[in-house]
Amino acid sequence: MPADPLHSAGMPQRSTTSQPPSGSGASAIEVRRSARRRRTVSAYREGDRTVVLIPARMSEAEEQRWVTVMLDKLAAQESKRVLGDAELAERAERLSAQYFDGRARPTSVRWVTNQNTRWGSCTPAEGSIRLSHRLQGMPEYVVDYVLVHELAHLLVPGHGPRFWRLLEAYPRTERARGYLEGVVAAERLPHLPGARGE
Repeated sequence: MPADPLHSAGMPQRSTTSQPPSGSGASAIEVRRSARRRRTVSAYREGDRTVVLIPARMSEAEEQRWVTVMLDKLAAQESKRVLGDAELAERAERLSAQYFDGRARPTSVRWVTNQNTRWGSCTPAEGSIRLSHRLQGMPEYVVDYVLVHELAHLLVPGHGPRFWRLLEAYPRTERARGYLEGVVAAERLPHLPGARGE
């Protein structure tokens, strides 16, 4: 979403920055209040920061509620966007730089449709990473976790203590694992008649 043009006109506003709720994709939230903004609330990503634009008259409680609403809205929009292989490779490169000082260097990163029992795989000797197409549409932090997991295998092939210490660098590891475990558990539930309007 583009920035609010009212803010470029030099209108007075109050801006606050805070840490996001756990599990959101951004590292910080900046709330910008504007006296000219009457009713509308909008938000957009600016690098690792989420900017939320609100009317100056809003109370602190309204501000908190709208920040939550807008973070959910942005996350929903982003999860609907399917990354192509090139974007997936760029994302892996960025995650390697962020969590492994760029030491994990895959030669290829791509989506595959033949992995139905695992979320991702890595062949360290070739430097190739493959992600299951079933991850498409899941929250970004979940896709990022699987990428970080496979990138870690380029540095440590097995699942020993050294491997899990590497994954500790990714702050949403437990949340992402819980999400994936929930997906697997849901797939195992018996089909209930009437659950889908039958």
